[in-house]
Amino acid sequence: MGRAYEVRKYSIQKTGAARGKIYTTFAKEIYLAAKKGLPDPDANITLKRIIEKAKKQQVPSDIINRAIEKAKGVGGEDYQEVVYEGFGPGASTLIIKTLTDNVNRTVGEVRAAFNKVNKSLGVTNSVAYNYDYIGVLTFKCDNSDELFENLLNDGIEIIDYEVEDGEVTITMQPNDHDKVKDVVEKYIPNVEYEIDQVGMYPKDKVILEGEDLETFKKLYNMLDSIDDVVEIYHNVDNEL
Repeated sequence: MGRAYEVRKYSIQKTGAARGKIYTTFAKEIYLAAKKGLPDPDANITLKRIIEKAKKQQVPSDIINRAIEKAKGVGGEDYQEVVYEGFGPGASTLIIKTLTDNVNRTVGEVRAAFNKVNKSLGVTNSVAYNYDYIGVLTFKCDNSDELFENLLNDGIEIIDYEVEDGEVTITMQPNDHDKVKDVVEKYIPNVEYEIDQVGMYPKDKVILEGEDLETFKKLYNMLDSIDDVVEIYHNVDNEL
């Protein structure tokens, strides 16, 4: 199995957030995308893609619409993406992506979680150098060879292209994520993605045992419960 299998396995293992947190996270991301560009999904591809993801997660339309309307106004929240890196038990590492309107509050809450298990945050790139920042798409496809040719004809450089049991997993540079989706969706109208992510994936993984595993689970759950945390990447290969 190649990288595609590892990415798929990682995605399946991730602990899902509570429904309320999913709504809050998408509301922030939609607001931020609409604020940075035009508050119109037809004219803002980033906003359009986030709304598509939100709908697949069954985020109610009124939450989506309120976030867009809020972005049209003057003032209000000023969300920004802040990423933290930290060291867990054993040889575990974590990268925590947040969307926050109060950096001091967020870093305090993230640091407190690490302190409670006697672990610490790291400086920028103290952990990230051991991760790959990539985009990943997984979906069903009846003719994977023809799709691959279409991607090449569009001049898109693919990092990895794996086919298994009628399912294609494409790994690409983050900047090519939307370009790949455009080709896929033209070739397969109404395609349903099993995985549609741009994120940090560990180059190597570790297995934790005993107290180290329990400590890691405790740390992960505390971080996941922080409202401003929208994604947690890690290098632990255990089931969580």
